[in-house]
Amino acid sequence: MLPPFIVLDPILEDWLREDIGRGDRSTSGLFPDGNAPIGKAVWIAKADGVVAGLPIAARVFKLLDDSVNFVMIAQDGQPVKSGDLLAEINGSLATLLMGERVALNLVMRLSGIASTTAEYVKAIASSKTHLVDTRKTIPGMRLLEKYATFIGGAINHRYGLDDAVMLKDNHIAAAGGITEAVQRVREHIPFTTSIEVETESIVQVKEAMHLNLDVIMLDNMSLSMMREAIALIRQHTPHTKIEASGNIMLNTIAQVAELGVDYISTSAMVTRSHWLDISMRIRN
Repeated sequence: MLPPFIVLDPILEDWLREDIGRGDRSTSGLFPDGNAPIGKAVWIAKADGVVAGLPIAARVFKLLDDSVNFVMIAQDGQPVKSGDLLAEINGSLATLLMGERVALNLVMRLSGIASTTAEYVKAIASSKTHLVDTRKTIPGMRLLEKYATFIGGAINHRYGLDDAVMLKDNHIAAAGGITEAVQRVREHIPFTTSIEVETESIVQVKEAMHLNLDVIMLDNMSLSMMREAIALIRQHTPHTKIEASGNIMLNTIAQVAELGVDYISTSAMVTRSHWLDISMRIRN
């Protein structure tokens, strides 16, 4: 869901301060008396994709001037074509010019992620496997980038280290083994906290499946190894969910989903996405 503005506003304000600095010299030069006329701007898609972030863009302009009216023609999650009208914005021309870059950058970035995510979701649409994102996000952008993957059709994985326990290879190495790692964390977490363990071999899968885990991750395994691991887990601990991860791309994701895993996690939705090109045009 869209993060609440009590959380987003300080982030958006920081980005506006970064861009405006000591003042917008271009805009203040056009309207030195501070009395810029009321005008209208339109946002137009310049490529096909899935739009995301329009309510956040509206908030950017509202933080600059509460009287700005941002009308969303498209809605987040909607597929758009090049040339489609996305939004109309009415307000002080000074505000429209000052907020343009921050608002556009956000929507282009988030729409690019949503568009890439939609491609991955489509590739596994015939299966029962759910696509989930990762924590490989730009610092400061995680809430919004995960919002974009959700808009594109994915399910959010944990937002941060405090969301759940995920014991990866380095945790296991630090503890001296999977069993030891799980036993240690169970002594110190709330009973509502889920535990997921990353495995890289059949030997590790066999150890993990006897520990009453919520999720077992199959990391960087071949298709044949994953098939064997899934059969073992389904037989011995059918309540445990199975997640596949590790270098899963658009051209391989369907093969992994066909094996019958519950979740596929990939950072590619964020790390391999391109910005969706969008233009703002003043209409005076």
